[in-house]
Amino acid sequence: MIIDCIRSINKFCDCSEIEIIVVDNNSGKNDQVRLLALFPNIKWLQMDYNAGFARANNAGIREAKAPIVLLLNPDTLAIDNSLNNCVSQFSNSEYVACGVQLLNEDATPQISGNFFMKGGINHLLPLPYWGNFLRWIAFVFKTKKPNVPVAKTIEDVDWISGAFLMVKKEAIEKSGLMDEDFFLYAEEIEWCSRLKKIGKLCIYGDLHFVHLQGEAINRDQHISEKGYYNLYDKKGLQLMLSNHVRIRKQYGVGWFLFLLLNYTWEIPFYFIASFLHRLFTLRNPFGEWGKAAVYSRNVFYIWKLLPVIIRNKPYFYKAL
Repeated sequence: MIIDCIRSINKFCDCSEIEIIVVDNNSGKNDQVRLLALFPNIKWLQMDYNAGFARANNAGIREAKAPIVLLLNPDTLAIDNSLNNCVSQFSNSEYVACGVQLLNEDATPQISGNFFMKGGINHLLPLPYWGNFLRWIAFVFKTKKPNVPVAKTIEDVDWISGAFLMVKKEAIEKSGLMDEDFFLYAEEIEWCSRLKKIGKLCIYGDLHFVHLQGEAINRDQHISEKGYYNLYDKKGLQLMLSNHVRIRKQYGVGWFLFLLLNYTWEIPFYFIASFLHRLFTLRNPFGEWGKAAVYSRNVFYIWKLLPVIIRNKPYFYKAL
């Protein structure tokens, strides 16, 4: 994937004008030799352990010489001159960070820009049954959507997908680097909350990049789910943990406990609601109890870390 990514960038960019830094989270493969043979101009940074998204990107940011840095996932592809155009527009703008309209492999739009919801209550929406009920309430009261479904022009947003996140170095010097407590997920959200205190963030809707979304982590964990709604495996545990940590850091202990209590209430609700739903639809009423059990185990994992999360002292929240 990373070979395809770099090839696609080189196809549309002048390599003498950009610096490509590849950070390896101790993959244990012979990728360095292979990549440097194909792309002798790239810079390779070797981490001696699986440092996760924030720490690895911070290492790359510290090494970068240019006034603008781009965090780019290896499962992305340039399909036109959007990268050059993004740098041109962004460097002369008032924005401190930006993204582009990400596309799925079939060219359908992918959510790229998002808005903060007080206390991060949108993290309740992935909860089975209970989340659907809360979504219905939000619809009744015409609550503002927490994202930009499709950006067509320049859209001001609160946070940007970390798959393609371009930031001015001068803003990073004021806001600080990514929080290295995070291993994976939610770190770019917390970072954007600090960047937003420095200036505005946007999505350039007329610029596009393909994002295969979750291919790397899915291959590693041998799963196929590409979204962020699966809470029933180790990837779901990491997602759940990072989201709770982010809420604690951004909104405080009260909202963190509110979120955790909702996730805990979901446990009996999930067992009962899934039983009744499947019973009335003439299916095995116990069919979802296996998923409910794994979900319960993931929630209890968060409870075990409750004192650590509340104290908010440096801690590496790695569950994968």
